[in-house]
Amino acid sequence: RGRFPQKDLEALFPGMSADFTSENFSAAWYLIENHSTTSFDQLKTAVVNLKKQANKKNEGSLAYVKGGLSTFFEAQDALSAIHQKLEADGTEKVEGSMTQKLENVLNRASNTADTLFQEVLGRKDKADSTRNALNVLQRFKFLFNLPLNIERNIQKGDYDVVINDYEKAKSLFGKTEVQVFKKYYAEVETRIEALRELLLDKLLETPSTLHDQKRYIRYLSDLHAPGDPAWQCIGAQHQWILQLMHNCKESYVKEQKGKDIFFPMLDLDSDVRPSPIGHLSQTASLKRGSSFQSGRDDAWRYKAPQQVVFVEKLTKLVVSQLPNFWKLWISYVNGSLFSETAEKSGQMERSKKNARQRQNDFKKMIQEVMHSLVKLIRGALLPFSLREGESRQYGGWEMKSELSGQWLTHVIQTVRLSSESLTALEIPNDMLQIIQDLILDLRVRCIIVTLQHTAEDIKRLAEKEDWVVDNEGLTSLPSQFEQCIIHSLQSLKTVLDCKPGEASVFQQQKTQEDVCQLSIGIMQVFIDCLEQLSTKPDGDIDTAHLSVDVSSPDLFGSIHEDSSLSSEQRLLIALSNCRYLERHTFLNIAEHFEKHGFQGVEKITQVSMESLKELDQRLFEMYIEFKADPIVGSLEPGIYAGYFDWKDCLVPAGVRNYLKEALVNIIAVHAEVFTISKDLVPRVMSRVVEAVSEELSRLMQCVSSFSKNGALQARLEICALRDTVAIYLTPESNSSFKQALEALPQLSSGTDKKLLEELLNKFKSSMHLQLTCFQASSSAMMKT
Repeated sequence: RGRFPQKDLEALFPGMSADFTSENFSAAWYLIENHSTTSFDQLKTAVVNLKKQANKKNEGSLAYVKGGLSTFFEAQDALSAIHQKLEADGTEKVEGSMTQKLENVLNRASNTADTLFQEVLGRKDKADSTRNALNVLQRFKFLFNLPLNIERNIQKGDYDVVINDYEKAKSLFGKTEVQVFKKYYAEVETRIEALRELLLDKLLETPSTLHDQKRYIRYLSDLHAPGDPAWQCIGAQHQWILQLMHNCKESYVKEQKGKDIFFPMLDLDSDVRPSPIGHLSQTASLKRGSSFQSGRDDAWRYKAPQQVVFVEKLTKLVVSQLPNFWKLWISYVNGSLFSETAEKSGQMERSKKNARQRQNDFKKMIQEVMHSLVKLIRGALLPFSLREGESRQYGGWEMKSELSGQWLTHVIQTVRLSSESLTALEIPNDMLQIIQDLILDLRVRCIIVTLQHTAEDIKRLAEKEDWVVDNEGLTSLPSQFEQCIIHSLQSLKTVLDCKPGEASVFQQQKTQEDVCQLSIGIMQVFIDCLEQLSTKPDGDIDTAHLSVDVSSPDLFGSIHEDSSLSSEQRLLIALSNCRYLERHTFLNIAEHFEKHGFQGVEKITQVSMESLKELDQRLFEMYIEFKADPIVGSLEPGIYAGYFDWKDCLVPAGVRNYLKEALVNIIAVHAEVFTISKDLVPRVMSRVVEAVSEELSRLMQCVSSFSKNGALQARLEICALRDTVAIYLTPESNSSFKQALEALPQLSSGTDKKLLEELLNKFKSSMHLQLTCFQASSSAMMKT
């Protein structure tokens, strides 16, 4: 009432003040609740419109009733008249019910009609039956023709058409109870079962492409084949790959037994398809350059050992077949074998469920392929790494000779590329670890074989010694030795380097020890080679000649190229080579070992140095024995020549000839050493002087007594020798000279001392030319 004034409410609801009923109240309340914001004029207009609509509805119904009212009354009157007439007639004039007569008439008419038209109706029924049969044949000719159509489409390979027709027939007649339909549908099922068997056979045929495998699997899936054809296909492919690998081995083993171990088979141009193995072969051969066979004409073709060709073929086979096998499994896992899209979700879910249950089985298949690959390669290259039973299954090769390091390097590159190709398939690393273990064993074996062959090559260096020395007294042998080792290590670079996922070849202690011992053995082989060259008889040297560099500033000339080397000269050359090996070559080789990651280099160097020093000492002692013994042996006969007696001799007139002869022999030794190696002169001369001084001291100490003249003569000769070789004196030779002088009586008078000095000067003056060599070598000795 606060919203609408009293007069407005009365206008909307007439009589409200007089009789405010519940209906009026409800209407008023509805207005207040729902139209509290509506203006009164708008509400008034709405009420007028509602009244008009109500009046129109009432007027329409009333008009309809008014229009048909007369007809209704007429029909009512007619029905009432009929009813009254029937009641008036009653049952007096008609027997039975009122409709009995009518029924009788109708029955007689029907019987008469049947009698007249029975034959016609019979023919009509037969025609209708035939017509219906023809309609059925026409309508269901799809089913009746389907068995023959299935056979024709199977022969043409239109499996999609067959599957579509079968699905249609199954949906229409799969549950029919009509016998004829059942009969024909059974024929359809028989042919579909034969198709299932045919498709399964085609699916399990090898070789086949991944596209065909997927196609046949989808066909079998659409035909609701029993079992799991996709898994059967995976199993068949697995067995086929294994059989291919073993057949490959058997064919090459048989061919090897029928031919020589080396034959031209590895054709790097034969396979035009892009292959990682082919790319490997081309790259490897180019990088090796002349490692195998030089020459442009033979750049792409070369002879390969049978085992190398087999490994090349085997890895190529696995790399070409395993990707499709792996992709088949992946398609099986994700359900794409049955549909490229999200269709047939039920089948895909079942496939994924089956795949999850068979993951371990497939993992075992991959592991079996990997194990077979690795063991077949081991049987060809590392038969000693297989057990006895495995050797019979995976081996059988005739190992006439072990592969060289170069071929093993080639094989390692091949297996590495195969591993990379398999890794690219995203095969789990734990399945490929066995290949990494094989690569590691091949790398270790390659290093060992290379070092063994290097030792054999170094042993043959003795045949290449030409005994031509340079101005430092060296032959080409140390350089050839160093280059041989450097070349060997360089050939191992790709083997020593670790590819991603590979371990160091030196991670195992045994490998470190084996490589260390082989390295020491290589050094020892060369040391033995030096010893053999320096100690073999003259007759064993056929064309060994010595030549000296023409630029060498030798004061005593050179040995002519046409003159045969003596044993002493070979010893000197060997000593000169040993000196260079100790100071340069062995240290350089140690650096190369360290550069290539070898372990125990200090031990290799230490043991090799000790062995070299032992050889050097033996050769040196032999040379000293050759040269010093004749000089030492000539002293005593020379001293006592002509029945000389220390007790009874004349006044000294000079140094006697025996001492001059000894000095000339020492000078000859100096000349021989100086001609070959100036650096060896101090070492050799010092030892010769030691031997001569020791013998001279012994002889002096053996004299029972000296006369005055005898003592002066002995002192003159001892001093002359000592002063002449002063630059080569050592503590040992000094001690010997001192003991020799102490064995003599002392000079008592100045006259004797003056005479001794004069005679010494006379000796030095007369022998000046001969003694020049000792003075000229002083600077060289001081440097040494």
